Amino acid sequence: MIGRLRTLPRLSFAALLKPRWVKTTASSLTKRIKTLPRPQALLGLGLSTAIAVAVFMPRATPPASAQQLTAALWTRASFPVENFQTYTSPFGYRSDPYSGSSRFHYGLDLAAPNGSYIRNWWAGEVLWVEGDGACGTSIAIKSGEWTHIYCHMQGHVEGSGQGKTMVDRDGGIQLRAGQSLPAGARIGRVGMTGRTTGPHLHWGLKYQDNWVDPALVLQAMYVGQQAAL
Repeated sequence: MIGRLRTLPRLSFAALLKPRWVKTTASSLTKRIKTLPRPQALLGLGLSTAIAVAVFMPRATPPASAQQLTAALWTRASFPVENFQTYTSPFGYRSDPYSGSSRFHYGLDLAAPNGSYIRNWWAGEVLWVEGDGACGTSIAIKSGEWTHIYCHMQGHVEGSGQGKTMVDRDGGIQLRAGQSLPAGARIGRVGMTGRTTGPHLHWGLKYQDNWVDPALVLQAMYVGQQAAL
């Protein structure tokens, strides 16, 4: 099993970005949740975690126990950073570390020592690589209807257009758009490129092009991995 979780951030389904999208998505997923088995283990997850689990649930999943469902889903996922230390900034509104004003933070920050390896959360294909802007050296990976984004990595981007390649020679990493990656693959190293005040991974998640709180996904991962023990 890849990247077992050690601690969890505080969860808040209310912190999801777009209220209109939250309302319609929650309604849709709640209907799907009602079709799942209702043993005590699943009821104890709460609505936020149940929604996160249901998003990943194959539509034709046959009846099974909660443990079987979660184990089947989450043993394939990887915690996204090695040598994890702590969560430094949650998803949602926060005081901007540069300006002090309230701004929305579209991801979860995971602190780790400079140079710690970053792992691919879920099997997929590299969507893009970038080397400029607030995100610094960064990549996005597409996994079905999910897009996961990794920012502030070491290295740089070479080439242009479709020929862009993210290169971290000291870390032995070289990635380009269209490249397929398994879950748990090392895809970069924690750095301080872009707009950052310390070494960390900024990890963003989108489902159907809508931002999602990564804490919900980590909670579901933790529950699933515990069930698989």
